[in-house]
Amino acid sequence: MALFTFKKRDLDATPTHGQIQNFLQGYSIEVMPRTAEKVPDFRALLPRGTRVYIAHIDGTPITDMVATARRLNADGFHVMPHFPARIIKDTATLADWIARYQGEADVRQGLLLAGGAATPQGDFENSMQLLETGLFDAAGFTRLHVAGHPEGSRDIDPDGGDHAVIEALRWKQAFAERTDAQMALTTQFCFDADPIIAWADRLRAEGITLPVHIGIAGPAKLQTLIRFAISCGVGPSLKVLQKRAMDVTKLLLPYEPTEVLAKLAAHKAAHPDFAVEQVHFFPLGGIAANAEWAIANGGAAGIPAIRNG
Repeated sequence: MALFTFKKRDLDATPTHGQIQNFLQGYSIEVMPRTAEKVPDFRALLPRGTRVYIAHIDGTPITDMVATARRLNADGFHVMPHFPARIIKDTATLADWIARYQGEADVRQGLLLAGGAATPQGDFENSMQLLETGLFDAAGFTRLHVAGHPEGSRDIDPDGGDHAVIEALRWKQAFAERTDAQMALTTQFCFDADPIIAWADRLRAEGITLPVHIGIAGPAKLQTLIRFAISCGVGPSLKVLQKRAMDVTKLLLPYEPTEVLAKLAAHKAAHPDFAVEQVHFFPLGGIAANAEWAIANGGAAGIPAIRNG
């Protein structure tokens, strides 16, 4: 036990580990109503005031979304539900969702995105159309996040380029400049730091100054991550997982985000103006596993709201 304690202190003293702890300050995490039901007490896993996104998967009743938001808000977390444009029928439906989130769960934040549906089920196709309704502004939402794609999006740019993505980001940048809401880009999950750094630098070169909350996959089995990466269209990062799968010494070990976060944290330490402002976790291997990793590696940034024992 003493030897373990000595090694832990030595690890905490390394510059890399200290940079990761700094980089994880204020991290956010994503849940779904059905996964949230399995967590007895989020306060035993997450730091006080953590921003918790609630993913709205097509078919999930709005009542379940609002109930999850109400529970998390009552436990002292900042709740940010998804508003997927393509599954929202019309302006009246959007207005109803906003009113219910506010009236029943005191929600003042939202992630606006196109969503996973291949075709719109109603009047909306993208997040810009949701913003143009003016409903979030009228309701006094204080923070609005929109989607970012460090590795591109075939859904937006079918030819594999990024022209449409950049034009959409310019529109969102202009919207942020004319509204009081705090805005940021929350990205799809990635496994490789280099494409993230290149993309963030490209944004600045294009005059897009929205802060980036970078999506990172939490600890999970390698097979699970590869399945999610393929289904979500992650490109260059998938090669990192495929390379790992070819290494028999790592094949059966669970993936942890330490390497990608260490590289991003070191870049942030060397370049304080780096566009990535916060880390957003996708707990693909489970909320508890992700939170336990953050507690073990995040220092003060990972301390849960209540401690057991």
